[in-house]
Amino acid sequence: MSIATYVVMDFWRNLRNLGNSFFVIVLPTVLFLFFGSSMEWSTIRVGDGNISAWTMISIACYGAAMAATSLAGSAAVELQQGWGRQLALTALPHSGFVAAKTIVALCFAVLPVLTLNVTGVFTVTDMPLGTWLATAGLTVVGVLPFALYGLAIGMAFRSDAAVGTATGLLVIFSFLGNAFTPLDGFLLDLGRFTPLYGVVALARYPLTGGDQISMNGIAGNDPLWAVLANVVAWTAVFGAACLMLQRRRTRRQ
Repeated sequence: MSIATYVVMDFWRNLRNLGNSFFVIVLPTVLFLFFGSSMEWSTIRVGDGNISAWTMISIACYGAAMAATSLAGSAAVELQQGWGRQLALTALPHSGFVAAKTIVALCFAVLPVLTLNVTGVFTVTDMPLGTWLATAGLTVVGVLPFALYGLAIGMAFRSDAAVGTATGLLVIFSFLGNAFTPLDGFLLDLGRFTPLYGVVALARYPLTGGDQISMNGIAGNDPLWAVLANVVAWTAVFGAACLMLQRRRTRRQ
């Protein structure tokens, strides 16, 4: 079996999982329609766009992170539960399985971003085309730390329930990451050190230039270096966790 064949089969298998597809693709879009484009303040100008665009980017980051976490975590659980030994009987090597799962996770992470941005075109969402493309691209790039987060959870607990808990925690990360509602004061200061904050701030950067929107207006400005530092730091943390857990697994074997 080639990697391309496995990618197509696994992508289709996950897409047919209605529960997974709903939470990855449909739920973020519904959240955006209810709490983004339909609000009376959604047309207020923010940076190069409006509040609806600000909200769409945030929810797209949440949806992409949830997709990457779910699929990467499930891949790790499958390997821990012996699926890797079954694949060893086929022509697909272990490295090929990991590469295929990574591609599938990335493709699934693109789906909520694509769906939300297409939906945004038909709502009051307003951004210049260049800004629109830049924010969508940065949202997909920001998936990496959460793919590593999902892998770490899957390797640590070897349970689909643990992966479900990990995706559930993303709701808290999203709130503290200033994704669902504008934060201010202590919560905003705390949120700057949480995993999703940097990803959301980076995706919004082409729109706001780093300005942080609060209920009382502009709540300050995040320099690009600080936003990138958050993303790099959490990528390193989750990556190091994956390496440690993989070494522990190898020693046990």
